Amino acid sequence: MTIDNDLEGQIAEWRAYIDRRGELHHTDADELEDHLRSRITELTEAGLRPDESFLIAVKRMGSLDELSREFAREHSERLWKQLVLPGEPDAPTAARTRRELPVMVLCAAVAALAIKVPSLFGLDLSGDDGSFYARNISLFALPALAAYFAWQRRVGLRVIGTLALLFILGAVAANAYPLADDSQTMVLTAIHLPIALWLVVGVAYVGGDWRSDRRRMDFIRFTGEWLIYFVLIGLGGGVLTAFTVGTFHAIGLDAEGFIQSWLLPCGAMAAVIVSAWLVEAKQSVIENMAPVLTRVFTPLFAAILLAFLVAIIWTNNGIDVERDALILFDLLLVIVLGMLLYAISARDLTARPGLFDRLQLALIVSALVIDFLVLVAITGRISEWGFSPNKTAALGENLILLTNLAWSAWLYLGFVRGRMPFAHLERWQTRYVIVYAAWAWAVVLAFPPLFGFA
Repeated sequence: MTIDNDLEGQIAEWRAYIDRRGELHHTDADELEDHLRSRITELTEAGLRPDESFLIAVKRMGSLDELSREFAREHSERLWKQLVLPGEPDAPTAARTRRELPVMVLCAAVAALAIKVPSLFGLDLSGDDGSFYARNISLFALPALAAYFAWQRRVGLRVIGTLALLFILGAVAANAYPLADDSQTMVLTAIHLPIALWLVVGVAYVGGDWRSDRRRMDFIRFTGEWLIYFVLIGLGGGVLTAFTVGTFHAIGLDAEGFIQSWLLPCGAMAAVIVSAWLVEAKQSVIENMAPVLTRVFTPLFAAILLAFLVAIIWTNNGIDVERDALILFDLLLVIVLGMLLYAISARDLTARPGLFDRLQLALIVSALVIDFLVLVAITGRISEWGFSPNKTAALGENLILLTNLAWSAWLYLGFVRGRMPFAHLERWQTRYVIVYAAWAWAVVLAFPPLFGFA
């Protein structure tokens, strides 16, 4: 029996809540979801409406009584709260956090020390070996982060082997190619390898279940939350650094050497792991923070992009596609896409379209127009001067973004007009992550030999 779209949204929200809690392995959660769907089908065939079937099926999920109580509390406006028995939840999350803390500390220490290993072979972080560290920066912390998630998710040996091979492939690509310090392909490798390896971490995060749209959306949500915590830790680290310099200077000691050689690099690598652990341990806090930030900055970015388009029309000036301008526009489009992804991941799939959804649509359409104008300018430069690594990478990335934004605008328009469920937009974004991964690996592996390592 086919389950309608509204019911799919309710089931998706229930499953997302269960996954975020972390008490169950995702394979167990899959089994429970199948059980829930079977109960819904039985109740619907018995004559109940789909929403009634869902409510009663959730009520009868005996093995999830405590989670169901919490789910009802967080959705007090929903009818299903009336169908769940009251009671005080236990503290499994706190116990899990305490159990994972030593492993997190170990992984953070490994990441912090990893960045000092090259110095044992004469590679100076603050000297002339900056390009080596730029190419390999993601290889110091991300393997430790992947190991942490592999342990936490209890992934199998096949997944662990796949993760190891991908990290080895990234290390070979970063160091085996004869990339000159001032070459364009070296810069492209330094930019794209962290993206490629971050998505490898995503495979560990979802426990190897990368085919699941829902699990990929969980990783997208985690990425946004991780970024917020990492920035907050970075800001706190900046204050700590300033106080360290000032206090030691007051007694006649110069702490800058220690800060540059140890505190900043080791602290940054450890913060990658600590931020991930905080996301897992403090989800209830960050889930309130990140949607608020998204709602604050979406209208502001939409206003800026619309003003920029008006300025282009008013002045009749084209877009400058020099290197710095390309980086600026691509960064702007990535930020817009990031806000879109996080707004999708934090949205209630069953809610009706509102003002914020229309603002999101305006933001997407504005970014789409700007991306098209940038593509026109890049194409003109390539026609005039030929292909180069930077221009080719910019062309490919803007084409990828254009495709994503165009179809996202179409799906969002259909949702705002009430012609399709929001789940279609979520599914599109989660599946498009594969395109980003493929492109990042293509730039890292294929661009250097394709352009003669220039």
